Amino acid sequence: MTRDQAWQIVQDFTPSESLRKHMLAVEAAMVWYAEHYDQDPELWAMTGLLHDFDYESHPDLGPDGHPFWGVNYLRENTDLPEEVLQAILGHYNQSGTPRVTQMAKALFAVDELCGLITAACLVRPDKSIELLETSSVLKKLKDKAFARGVNRDDIKIGIAELEIDLEQHVSNTIAAMRMRSTALGLGLKPI
Repeated sequence: MTRDQAWQIVQDFTPSESLRKHMLAVEAAMVWYAEHYDQDPELWAMTGLLHDFDYESHPDLGPDGHPFWGVNYLRENTDLPEEVLQAILGHYNQSGTPRVTQMAKALFAVDELCGLITAACLVRPDKSIELLETSSVLKKLKDKAFARGVNRDDIKIGIAELEIDLEQHVSNTIAAMRMRSTALGLGLKPI
């Protein structure tokens, strides 16, 4: 499967521009971590890009909904390895799928954090990630009224499984998202 084919699946099943951008953010973070752990960045990117493609089209969380429907679709229609499919199942904590690979742990660890970082950017006057500081994200993480949809428990579980310091993880994820700031709509806008 090529990235273009994966992106077509995202476009076919995900009408929301914001959810597409979320998947692009997670893809960027997965590439960063793949390179950090000396793993296959293309395979990790594919995992991040496709992890939520069925979220809008099959929102019922359960055996017929996200992420189960999506994994079944990918299993029947692509040649993605089982490691990718298991990571996608594992990013939904209630799936009961253990996260045993570094890829699965990284996907779980970056998913909610990418959402929080995006929200932190969007409340900035410049709406950009370019000047966003790690300390700002850490403050937003503590503020439970900010970005209430972000599951902070999942972020805590994710860093524990990845065995990484929270501040370092936030910094890594910001750096990854900066590399894709334009595609994410988080680049500095010309005046």
